[in-house]
Formats: sequence, C-alpha cells, structure tokens
Amino acid sequence: MREVFHQSLEDVQSRLVEIADLVTVAIDRATRAFGTSDVSLAEEVIEADAVIDEKAVELDELAIEILARQQPVARDLRIVVTALRVSASLERMGDMAEHIAQLARSRFPERAIPKGLKTTFTRMGELDVEVARKLAELLRTQDLRIAESIRDADDDIDELHVSVFEKVLGDSWKGEATATVDATLASRYHERFADHAVSVAKKVVYLATGDWAGADDEVEHEPSPVI
Repeated sequence: MREVFHQSLEDVQSRLVEIADLVTVAIDRATRAFGTSDVSLAEEVIEADAVIDEKAVELDELAIEILARQQPVARDLRIVVTALRVSASLERMGDMAEHIAQLARSRFPERAIPKGLKTTFTRMGELDVEVARKLAELLRTQDLRIAESIRDADDDIDELHVSVFEKVLGDSWKGEATATVDATLASRYHERFADHAVSVAKKVVYLATGDWAGADDEVEHEPSPVI
C-alpha cells in the first residue's frame, strides 16, 4: 500500500509539471499574439485554456482521492494539500494568459499595445515567459535556487507594471480611453501572472523547509524533496 501511495504522489508531481508546461506554452503564445496582433495565435491560447482547466480539475480529483483513500498525515498530508493549492495557482496563470490573448483578439486588426509602450510590454512578456519556464523547472527538479530567480524576475515585472501606470497617468499621455484601459488591463494581467508564479514558488519552498515565514527569505541552496 505504501508503494502505491508513493506512486500516487509521483503522479501528482508529474501532473503539476504537465500543467506548468502547458501554462508556459500559453503565456509564450499569448504575449507573442499581443505584441504582433496575431489573432490566430490568440485563438489558440483561448481554446487551449480549457485543456489547462481540465488538467487542473483532474489533478484536484486525484489529490482528493488520495486524501480519502490514503488519509495521509504529517508531511504527506502537506504534499497533497500543497498540490491542490499549486494547481489552483497554475490554473489562474492560464487564465491570465487567456486574458492577454483576448485583448489581442478584441483589438484585431489594430495593435493592442498602445503607442509608446511596445518596449515595456515586450519586456514584460519576455519576463513572464521566463518566469513560467523557471516555475516548470522548479516543479520538475525542486531546486530551490530557482525560486529566488522567480522572485527576482517578479520584481522586474513589478517595476515595469508601475512604469505603465506612470505613463498613462502622465501629462504627456495622449492615448484615448480605450488605449488607457487596454494598457492598464494588460499590465495587470502580466503582473498577476508573475505573482501567481511567486505564490507557487513559496509553496514549494515551504514544502521543502516546513517554514512558511522562511519562504519569503532567501532560500537555501539545496534540492527540495519530491512534491
């Protein structure tokens, strides 16, 4: 029975990695669609979000089944509960990617990025893709050093997010109301995507160290146990 239980936990981890990989593809396509007004690419992201949602539900059902059948305690219980919370964050990251794609589609054939902000949003998109890739690798390897780099990238995204608001609220901003709304929404979606990644990284650190407060501090440079 113990062997079956550990196999179930490994299945949970592999499913989390699978969802994280799908989210990485989604944000990569969404940011490219947003930057180039590629409506076909945007449609792909929007349609694929249902797959991410389905995978998240399936993982949650597996975790609940483990709770009901195996009745885990101590660290094993923490693993399963953490997986449920991570699954929810990954699903929300998929939603953020979908929202970015929807903005690109809604403005087609015009560009969704307002004038003067292309460089900013290009960089935000690159950082979101970087964060997603690192998060998938963190879930795959449990290398806590990756959690640090995710937080660093999130700090950069936060700065860009603030710069967007400073731009649209500045006296030199000449964009129409639609452009202002698009800019603020898009910036928020990019920023929230990274926030969810940081949230997942903190949960992985907590699972490895057992210290939630320590998840906000510099993490130890050591491999984490398997989720």
